[in-house]
Amino acid sequence: MTLNADAVPAAASGGYRAVFAVREFRAVFAAHVLSLQGTVVSQIALSVLVFRLTASPLLSALTFALGFVPYAVGGTLLAGVADRFPPRRVLVVCDLLCAACAAAMVLPGTPIAVLLALRAVMAVIAPVFTGTRAASLADILPGDAFVLGRSLIRIVAQGAQVVGFGLGGLLLAVVTPRAALLLTAAAFLGSALLLRLGTRRRPARGARERGDGGGTGRLLAHRGVRGLLLLAWVPSFFCVVPEALAAPYAQSVGAGTTGLGLFMAAMPVGMILGEALAGGYLSPAARGRIAGPLVACTLLPYAAFLLRPSLPWSLAAMFAAGLTGAWTLGVDQWFVDAVPEELRGRAMTVQSAGLMTVQGAGMAAAGAAAEFGPVHLVNGWSCVIGTLCVLAVLRTVWGGPQHRE
Repeated sequence: MTLNADAVPAAASGGYRAVFAVREFRAVFAAHVLSLQGTVVSQIALSVLVFRLTASPLLSALTFALGFVPYAVGGTLLAGVADRFPPRRVLVVCDLLCAACAAAMVLPGTPIAVLLALRAVMAVIAPVFTGTRAASLADILPGDAFVLGRSLIRIVAQGAQVVGFGLGGLLLAVVTPRAALLLTAAAFLGSALLLRLGTRRRPARGARERGDGGGTGRLLAHRGVRGLLLLAWVPSFFCVVPEALAAPYAQSVGAGTTGLGLFMAAMPVGMILGEALAGGYLSPAARGRIAGPLVACTLLPYAAFLLRPSLPWSLAAMFAAGLTGAWTLGVDQWFVDAVPEELRGRAMTVQSAGLMTVQGAGMAAAGAAAEFGPVHLVNGWSCVIGTLCVLAVLRTVWGGPQHRE
């Protein structure tokens, strides 16, 4: 790994404050905030625009679904891009393409099919951007600072889940959906500018292979990496079950729209607190030691749903599940240690694409299961089945990187 001299103090002193002392990370972080803003606003604005043009709830909902489904396509077909080209170039081009898509949505008279296609293109680009950025963090922030930097990126994403959609709704009360989409394009352009001017140019990690299968095949053939990918994906498949069924569950316990909002916010708030405490107060070794036990019990709070708890107890269960999300800090370090450097961008892209794909699949599976049984039992059984699956995966990676190939 090529060390950035500007990043050495962060590695030496540790802590979130030291990570922010790295100039390049500040640029990446600010760009992340801008592009995340753009993504959230575009999701809401496009959904509202499509509904106003068609009066179709199905097409309006499809605009949200198109934010998940194409991740698998982008992560599978374009994973190699993250390692074949200089990372700064990849990040800037991804932002410019998203800005162009958002600007095209603003044009009057754009057909609905084109609007949805542009949304799908943005979703295909997203895993390449996310994977390349995650791999770049390992160059900008050496050692444990990488884990803390990635944790901050996740914390902002969770914060956006708590407040982003509410702020987006307020924005649409002031401006039209097309004007909001224009702001989205500006946000992506701002992100591209920050990354272009605020980060150093680094060479591509891997050789420009013909086709994408060789590198990905080599990646998935690595037993340790394969196990760690599953360790990131399997808990995520089950953890989204109560969120996917939040509306029917809130109705079943007599909670109104306010209760539904609190239910949806409980887990992200717990995750923000759990990661902040683990990153701010625990050493790298301690975070590695607790990662296994935490991921093993991350779904256990959902057992409370077997008793069909009232809203306050269900909020406590969701919050507790979120707190256990601190396991990601330890697993992040295991992952970056296990992946060959020349495949790091590809690995991060595959991980990101898989994560979004399994979350979408988990939501769909939860909805299908709730067609045949009470919602509270679907939530509760996700604890039992999910924990067994997590323990099976954990057996292949338990003990940290020293026990893997």
